[in-house]
Amino acid sequence: MIMAMADLGTPMSIRVAATLRLVDRAGSAGATAEELAAETGTVALALRRVLDHLVTVGVFEVLESGRYRGTELGAQIGEFRHLLDMNCAGGRAELGFVELLGTVTSGVPGYVQRYGQEFWADIDAQPELRRSFDAQMNWRFRGQQAQIAERFDWGRFAEIVDVGGGDGMLLEAILTAHPEVRGKVVELAPSAAAAAERFEKAGLADRAEGVPGSFLDPLPTTGADAYVLSDILHDWDDEHANTILARCVEAARPDSAVVLIEAMHGRAGTGMDLFMLMCFGGHERTVEELTELAAGHGLVLNNETDVSDERVALEFQLGQRK
Repeated sequence: MIMAMADLGTPMSIRVAATLRLVDRAGSAGATAEELAAETGTVALALRRVLDHLVTVGVFEVLESGRYRGTELGAQIGEFRHLLDMNCAGGRAELGFVELLGTVTSGVPGYVQRYGQEFWADIDAQPELRRSFDAQMNWRFRGQQAQIAERFDWGRFAEIVDVGGGDGMLLEAILTAHPEVRGKVVELAPSAAAAAERFEKAGLADRAEGVPGSFLDPLPTTGADAYVLSDILHDWDDEHANTILARCVEAARPDSAVVLIEAMHGRAGTGMDLFMLMCFGGHERTVEELTELAAGHGLVLNNETDVSDERVALEFQLGQRK
């Protein structure tokens, strides 16, 4: 049992299949190892061994013609491609787990040990990785953005700033559900541009915009009614999390709200917590830990709302500035 749990051959074979799009390439008619190798630029003999192992674990099947075809299980690779494809941000990041021992012994994220720079610097240097990361975040939030838009009283706010809001998927859902609200996404330039394009396509350009900026620097949008940090703080250690909160407080009015949306420790699962450590040096926090962080910036917890099947919204307001 322990060897089955520790096996690396199966997960890596599945990731190779995802990266090379083997299930899609084989199609319903199937394909030979030689055909797939020619199409993917790989070595047929080596690829055949991977395919044979994937047959053993039920991801592929061999037809009477000797052609390989994806099974029902193999079809699931497409659904999780953002997390499995080693050329995408998520799949690339997962490979940092091979450096987990180094993370445990040194505290340095496995991602940094493997790639020589932090995750954020890596995706900033490679536009395709940045796009795949935004797509991964949208995939993770699919279905939940509507829940978050409906289960929290966003209609109280005239203007919302989604700080680090990717390409604007969550803000689009909020503005669609609350037509009286306006909003902005503050993000690095490529994602801010993608957010503006999203709002244009959704017919929201008159109420929403993407604004280039970093949440580690003074925010370019001040005086909004609410500043939202959705799935942001768990990516960072306490030092950076405090900087991000400080930027929101600096930009806020005395009566503004700061809304943290996170999958709380104990709900997100230990695997996700471990990934945060390995990839970012961050971690999932409890309500108490987030409240303590916020208190250091004069923020007082007003309410706690379950906004999706996985996430909680904590709404803070400024008490007395320190």
